[in-house]
Parts: sequence; structure tokens; C-alpha cells
Amino acid sequence: MTSVAIIGGGAAGMMAATTIIERNPSAKVFLIERNRILGQKVRMTGGGRCNVTTGRTDMDDILRRYPRGKNFLKHAVYSFPPWKVMEWFEAHGVPLKTEEDLRVFPVSDKSDDIVAVFEKLFEKSNVQVMLGATVTSVKKGADGFEIEVPSPLGLAPSSQLQARSLLIAVGGQAGGSTGGYALASSLGHTITPLAPSLNSFVVQEPWVKDLAGVSFKSVHFKFVGTQNIASPENRYEFTGPFVFTHKGITGPAVFALSSLAAYEKLSVETPARLLIDLLPETSEAVLTQQLQEGIAAHPKKTFENLLSQFVPKSVATVICQSIGIPAERIAVEVSKKDLHKTIAWIKGLPLTIIGRTAGEEFVTAGGVSLKEVDSKTMESKICPGLFLAGEVLDVDAFTGGFNLQAAWATGRLAGENLLLG
Repeated sequence: MTSVAIIGGGAAGMMAATTIIERNPSAKVFLIERNRILGQKVRMTGGGRCNVTTGRTDMDDILRRYPRGKNFLKHAVYSFPPWKVMEWFEAHGVPLKTEEDLRVFPVSDKSDDIVAVFEKLFEKSNVQVMLGATVTSVKKGADGFEIEVPSPLGLAPSSQLQARSLLIAVGGQAGGSTGGYALASSLGHTITPLAPSLNSFVVQEPWVKDLAGVSFKSVHFKFVGTQNIASPENRYEFTGPFVFTHKGITGPAVFALSSLAAYEKLSVETPARLLIDLLPETSEAVLTQQLQEGIAAHPKKTFENLLSQFVPKSVATVICQSIGIPAERIAVEVSKKDLHKTIAWIKGLPLTIIGRTAGEEFVTAGGVSLKEVDSKTMESKICPGLFLAGEVLDVDAFTGGFNLQAAWATGRLAGENLLLG
């Protein structure tokens, strides 16, 4: 009987195991997961609803959502695109829905329903699920791989599994786990620098706490780099929604920007400058004209109240305070200089980023060097019979179902080729 071992019972590992037994029901598969349940991270995504994939259909648009790994992913994602992922889950009894922002969720809004698909399939197959099991070492031998798995809590002797082929599908650094990287490295692979991705930003400006909860549907962000680096390489831009928090900013556009800037060292000592165009669809010239017309029509209105026609009232208050315009000053008395400052502030709200906080997903930038993996099979170019899939690879994406899509696609491709390895 053919024996395959998969380290990691997350999205990529579960999909790989399922793909193997779909193609060869007699194959023996060891699925080794350090947590006490399968798919722990899958269960957490989308706030517990599981953002399964994306509803987008333009492949170029989809691949642009991967700041690292988009070219490597082409074959995997074309082979198992979002709509096929959706078809697969629905064929296995989980109805899905595509929301207005093109994120895809189970109709039930229960992530457990996604993981349950795999659990049911494994119960009826030759997949031996080993929960609470942490692999301590892997060695490549003449006939395959020797995998050392200590017994949980030391209640029994360690298991030494023998497998012809091996898939490392352990996720990123979520929960402090770095085991997948260590195992891949022990088998000869290069691990690129690791960094957290999909974060919120902490800012220096104290007034943000007064705007906590204020949101915008679409702004344009321009990350213009840390103070100690002035090159174009660390300048990033993104347009989308965001929300002010008590300590900074968060939301989909912020997560995307943080992904692009994942390797920037952000701290009080090395802050980054960020400019936000609050009205990206309105040019400075048009905004100037609109404000002048507003002043002419309502000269006795306070300037702060006039501004609240363009931005939320609390933001108008902050603008006036930042520029030094008294709250009681009427519109007609605002100087041209202060009017220009107001327009510049709206079109380039200045923030100083001094740190990151955890976002809604746990994603790691960096991983196994893609130069060392065959993108057509997910097999290692360094260690024959070894396959790698999911977040252990140097692949990551913006929020919106793209990281799970990469895991499903690379896991499926690995599963299709593991028995051939």
C-alpha cells in the first residue's frame, strides 16, 4: 500500500489529503496536526465565518492580490480557480454565498461546516488523522522519509512513521509556530525573511482616538516610506475602505497596504509617513471650487460645519484643530492660506506610523524560497519526494479569501502529484 505523510492539518494539508484519496482510495495517508482539531486556522478566518475564497473571475485581477508569489501561483490557481473551489465545496454539501464585496462564505456563516467536509471524508477513508502530534524531525532515506512524532504528553513511545512521499503544509507563524520552516530547512530549503502581514497600523498622532469608529468607503493611501529609507522601493499605494481606531487605522485597505509594506521596520524610532486622500475622486481644483461656493452660499456658517458637508463632523473638527482654525470662526473669515491648508489636509491627511497590531487574519510574509519548488507540481527541486504547499511557501495575499484560495490550490496540486513523487 502506498504511504504518504502530510504535516499540517490546515487548508492546504486537508485539501491535499482529500485529493489523494479521491484519486487513489487505497492510498495510506498520515495527516499529522499539532492542534487538537483539524483546520483550526480555517475555523478562525472571516471572523469565524470562513472566507472560503473570492468571487472574482478575472485571473489577472486575482493574481494581482498576491504581493509575493503571484507568478509562482499561476499554474496552481489556473488549475483550481475560485469558481472550481466553490463548485467543489457545494458538491460536498456546503452551499456558498458571494457577498457584495466579492468575499465568499458558507450560507450558514459557520466555518465549522467547511472543516466538517474534510472530517467526514477522512472518516470513510485510509486517512489516519493524528491530532495533538508535533513532528520533531524528518530524515530523507533511500526509501522515502522517516518522520519522528513524539506521543502527546509523553504517554506512549514516540512514533516513527515511514512514508514514500511527504508534504509540509504547516502554516505561517500564527500562534508562534515555526515548525514548517524548520523542517523544510532541515531538508535543505532556504527560508526567506519572515514578517507579519495583514496588520492594522498604530499611529503617533493623539487625535486619532477622537475619530475611533469613523469609517470611509474609499480613500487613497500613499505610504511614503520610513524616515531612514527614502527610496521608491518602500513607497506603496492602495485604494479602499478603512476605519479609524483608538490607536490608529484598520480595515481592508490598511491590511493590503501593510501586506505591501510587510518588511518595513515600523517603530517610534523608525516611523513611516502615510498620506490619505479622503476624497480621491474629487480633484484639488474641484474641491477648492466646491468649498468656495459653499462659503459664498453660507458665509455666516462656521467653517467647521461647512467642512462637515465634505467629511464627517468629527474629522472636520480635527482638521480645524490641526490647522488652528477656531471652532467658532465663520466660513467667510477663513483666510486663503488656511483654506489651502484645509484642502491639502483632506487630499493628503498626514499620519505617522509607529507600529503594527494584529489584523483579522494571521498571515506571514516570507517562507520557503519559490526558486526551490516546482510550481507545476509543488515538489521540491532540492529534495525529491518532498512537497510544499500553503503558507509555508513564500506566498501571501491581501484579505478577501485570497490566502485560503492559494492554500486550496497549492494543496490540491500537491495532492495530485504526491503519489507520483
